Amino acid sequence: MNAAYDRLKARAARIATLGEAQAMLHWDASAMMPPGGAAARGEQLATLAGLAHELATAPEVAEDLAVAEAEGEWDRANLELMRRAHRRSAALPTALVEAMARANSACESTWREAKARSDFALVRPALEEVVRLQREMARALSAALGLSPYDALMEGYQRGVTAAEVEPVFAAYEAFLREALPRAEAIQARRPAPRPLPGPFPVDKQRLLCRRMSERVGLDYGHARLDESLHPFCGGTPTDVRLTTFYAEDDVAKALMGVLHETGHAQYERGLPAAWARQPVGDAAGMAAHESQSLIVEMQACRSDGFLSFLGRELRASFGGDPALYATENLVALWRRVERGHIRVDADELTYPAHVILRFRLERAMIEGALEVADLPAAWNEGFSALLGIVPPDDARGCLQDIHWHDGAFGYFPSYTLGAMAAAQLMQAARREVPEIDDALAQGEMLPLMAWLREKVHAQGSRLGFQDLLRHATGKLLDPEDFMGHLRRRYLNV
Repeated sequence: MNAAYDRLKARAARIATLGEAQAMLHWDASAMMPPGGAAARGEQLATLAGLAHELATAPEVAEDLAVAEAEGEWDRANLELMRRAHRRSAALPTALVEAMARANSACESTWREAKARSDFALVRPALEEVVRLQREMARALSAALGLSPYDALMEGYQRGVTAAEVEPVFAAYEAFLREALPRAEAIQARRPAPRPLPGPFPVDKQRLLCRRMSERVGLDYGHARLDESLHPFCGGTPTDVRLTTFYAEDDVAKALMGVLHETGHAQYERGLPAAWARQPVGDAAGMAAHESQSLIVEMQACRSDGFLSFLGRELRASFGGDPALYATENLVALWRRVERGHIRVDADELTYPAHVILRFRLERAMIEGALEVADLPAAWNEGFSALLGIVPPDDARGCLQDIHWHDGAFGYFPSYTLGAMAAAQLMQAARREVPEIDDALAQGEMLPLMAWLREKVHAQGSRLGFQDLLRHATGKLLDPEDFMGHLRRRYLNV
């Protein structure tokens, strides 16, 4: 250890603190801020982004990185992550960083109105500016990192994963889906149709239920809060986690499963190594790793037969009605139903990857210049039809449904399906090492699973990359067959 490394650690903590402030402003913009605050919020975020970038690229940073030394595995990993972050930051001028923050904030605000009106033309100019700046950033990062422009963006969300690695995984899944989806639909059609739960579901009761169920997963509301937003998300900081969802009085599953999903994200943040807080190595291992934690909670654990039997009792206690409606077999039929739908966040786990594959292909084409923003709605509809055989009836249920591109998140979408595959692999390993997991889930008890994840995933921070983290936890690199095997058992009776 030397003085240069100590200075770098102090600087990293200041940069991280600015990032925490940005995270809170983003949360507020989605959950609390009135529409009239959008312009000022854009300037606030741009200023913070500029300050953080100036701290990260100051001349003395390069000088310290050149002579810094670190002892011990965690410190060496921390120093290497600092060098990685500096390479990315130094490739971008501060003016571009601030311009992107402004453009993203403005586009996100316009997107909300465009989605409500189902009017792509309304947001098109703002999205064109976002894409122009994303292309500029991608070119700068590409030159500095020796990656393709799109890979340079992907690397910012999940290091060590490239489009060339993702392509064959997605192609294999597309082939699997082509055969598996009609089979699953045929099996489902031979079974009794599910009976809908008796609504309406008052929002105040839903709030109580959602909070109670997230507490069952282990979330401590002394360090978290739950609010409402147009698009559910988990933000904030490890000691002040902010979850959001949206409530529909005719469908309790929307909010409930959304909160359980976001609680998986929150638990990952809460479980990160406190000793390395505000240091690069103390962050999550990337967005694919993060998605694995939300999906192991929502899809692997909370939609299991055991947990659904527990959840049925909780639902009846909250909303009343015929006990048969809350029976495990009816909840399975309702909440593990395969259906070709237009909305990604409502998709079942069998068809969900098709939504991601489409977005991966479209955003890559936009960054590479093969697709212009003006042509996005038509390309979306054509691609969606090719993957799932249906066409969105309007843009709100098509290319306007997600916030990500309008907020400048290009290169993010592959993380969703990589995370789903990792979640299945992690769950298989957890069940092997902790056989009592399923009995505990039937009692609504998540502690055995959470304890395993705390040790194997959360406490590792970003010391390990995505693939090494999976090898540490499961004994092997990402194996998509674990995910497809899970789907065969759950939907194809294999």
